[in-house]
Amino acid sequence: MPAQTTARIFNIQRYSIYDGPGVRSLVFFQGCPLQCLWCSNPEGQSSQTKLLYRSSRCVHCGLCVNACPEGLHALVGSPARHAVAHQGCTGCGACVRACPEQALALSGEEKTLDDILDIVLTDRDFYETSDGGLTLGGGEPLLQWQAAAVLLRACRAEGINTAMETSGHAAPDIVRQLAPHVGLFLYDLKHMEPAQHKKLTGVDNALILANLSWLLNNDCKVRVRMPLVNGCNTNMDEMRARVAFLEPRKEAPNFLGVDLLPYHRMGVGKYVQLGMAYTLDAGAVVSERDLTAIQALFRDAGMNVAIIRH
Repeated sequence: MPAQTTARIFNIQRYSIYDGPGVRSLVFFQGCPLQCLWCSNPEGQSSQTKLLYRSSRCVHCGLCVNACPEGLHALVGSPARHAVAHQGCTGCGACVRACPEQALALSGEEKTLDDILDIVLTDRDFYETSDGGLTLGGGEPLLQWQAAAVLLRACRAEGINTAMETSGHAAPDIVRQLAPHVGLFLYDLKHMEPAQHKKLTGVDNALILANLSWLLNNDCKVRVRMPLVNGCNTNMDEMRARVAFLEPRKEAPNFLGVDLLPYHRMGVGKYVQLGMAYTLDAGAVVSERDLTAIQALFRDAGMNVAIIRH
């Protein structure tokens, strides 16, 4: 198989401090096999380019109406209101180029791995002084595992440490091929019960738990990350099931502990821009009392646990 030369990326975030140790560059891979109800990067769920419309910037000039070859834009009503049919977008970008106010944008572009690596290497000095490096996220980097492998190997060759944020939902062979090149797995654990996991994310958790067990049992450094959403996955029976799953590994030097990620609403506006429904409300916020109790449960079990707030 020829080496992968491009990847579909929807963002590269420099100077990140939430996605592994030190200062990091976070490369967001397009596409994800999960559709979590609380996803804060919905523009990265599909492997296809998605159109975002920011109504606050629109001046209703109609230039996008004339530019779009698919006829997806329209001005309707009086006074004129912009309407767009997101589902028919082919990602040609004609409307984006025509818009004078940057009210339209596309998520996702094909970038060469050399170009991505050049951006990552720009901040080498910051990595060296902070023990930072490259983190692959998304979306889900395991969907583009060949491209991920090239980037990971290149950074390791440059002496830059690597991390991967992952749902773990991939064929075991893929995870095992990538594992030697990943310095740290930031591994999501969203629910222990298969049916409930599928209800919340669109997939069951069989692959996820199997791959996590393999990584923990094969000396791969793992920090388990737990998105916490009230009404979805924060009851104490669920938390005790997670403790029971992880407790046999708690003494392993490659198990680096647990990050609790309380629900936030930072990505809600993107759903409006994408024309997507968002089903959670303010009731999904985890109370400080519940968050403290969950943290204490893992701490009392002898695990390193931190709360990561955005």
